[in-house]
Amino acid sequence: MHPVPQAPTFPSRRAFLSSAVGSAALLALLGDGARGDDADPLKPKAPHFKARAKSAIFVFAVGGTSQVDLFDPKPELSKLHGKPIPESFRAGVRLGQTTFAAAVMQSPYKFRKFGTCGTEFSELLPEIGSCADDIALVRSLHHEAFDHAPGELVINTGKDQPGRPTLGSWLTYGLGSAARDLPGYVVLLNGRAPKARSYVWGNGFLPAAHQGVLFRGQGSPILDLATPKDVTPEQHRAQLDAIKKLNELRAGEAADPKLAAQIAAYELAYRMQTAAPQLADLSKEKKETLAAYGDGGFARSLLLARRLVERGVRFVTVTHPEWDHHDNIYRDLPRNCKEFDKPVAALIRDLKARGLLDSTLVVCASEFGRTAITQGKEMTSAGRDHHPHAFSGFLAGGGVKGGVAHGTTDELGWKVAGDGVHVHDFHATILHLFGFDHKKLTFRHQGLDARLTDVAGNVVKPILA
Repeated sequence: MHPVPQAPTFPSRRAFLSSAVGSAALLALLGDGARGDDADPLKPKAPHFKARAKSAIFVFAVGGTSQVDLFDPKPELSKLHGKPIPESFRAGVRLGQTTFAAAVMQSPYKFRKFGTCGTEFSELLPEIGSCADDIALVRSLHHEAFDHAPGELVINTGKDQPGRPTLGSWLTYGLGSAARDLPGYVVLLNGRAPKARSYVWGNGFLPAAHQGVLFRGQGSPILDLATPKDVTPEQHRAQLDAIKKLNELRAGEAADPKLAAQIAAYELAYRMQTAAPQLADLSKEKKETLAAYGDGGFARSLLLARRLVERGVRFVTVTHPEWDHHDNIYRDLPRNCKEFDKPVAALIRDLKARGLLDSTLVVCASEFGRTAITQGKEMTSAGRDHHPHAFSGFLAGGGVKGGVAHGTTDELGWKVAGDGVHVHDFHATILHLFGFDHKKLTFRHQGLDARLTDVAGNVVKPILA
């Protein structure tokens, strides 16, 4: 069937719907609220106490970074290279795909001290290392999930089961958003998506307005957001006003507060048609800034993340893929680090130069680390298996004490030796930096006051400024 032609002064039904909503997917994501009046769940709110952090950029290294090659130097690995791991290390450790018959594998990369603090980083991360005085490196992260999807859920939601709100959702729920023309929570994916897919940026049982909204790093940030060419700005505004009046009439009859939030969602979609293209236009960025971040989709995403927090977006997740090195780790790890190191350091420096680092928390973490023993028979092409029992991540800005390395692991980077930081502690600390007592930021769900940190979690005070 062919559609009946419309008079040129009137848009088609398809164009009408596209221009009014912006995107059906966007409206569904924004769900029961966007920017608006009293019904607006993203209206800015005060935290429990005064805090420095106002926005966060979570750099999520998908796949599991090798702590013993990048963040946690272990010279003892060289002494045991090619030998079986001692029996004493096996108790209580569950492995994913390898066995304890695998040999210990040294790191071929040198570590050196950076900054006045002297924190050690791998030679593969010289640019991040140069920011050591602004970084709090946590070497004693741990949790219980040893496969990808559960691990991704734990680091993002605090629980290894789907259906829980993510950290970004909790922060927009607790603080709202200062961004009037953009969503409060934005996600920029690079390469393959995490195994847990949309659960990594989902709102769980929180209202749908707190779900992360996927943006593209190239072109229009959201597909189908642009007004069709045959619809003039005047027609577009008239359409939106007509829909608003119809919704207001219905709201008066039904007394349904969700309709007010739906009106707000339409209005946000309309405002985003101007704000989103401006966000993606990097033509006014200085050449020095563009060169500092470098080339590639991940670098562009980090630059867009800075532009998003400048515009009041509360939480931005930026992913970097393919750290899942089950084989050929020493072929692939340098390539990953080359893509990762320069842009992450540029982000920290850029935020600092603009006076934004004090109020913007940069979090860099993976779902788990990698084993000290090999996966694969040939040492020259071997990789490392999943390892949630001890791994590393770091924070910068937003009230974090720079120039510290917190927590220790044993001589093989196998288990936590001191000052362990469970993911619940990690999340409790991040919420604290935003002014929240993690025990009091709750949402009533199935008869319980649910929270990000479940029934555990302690603030890691030594990394607070």
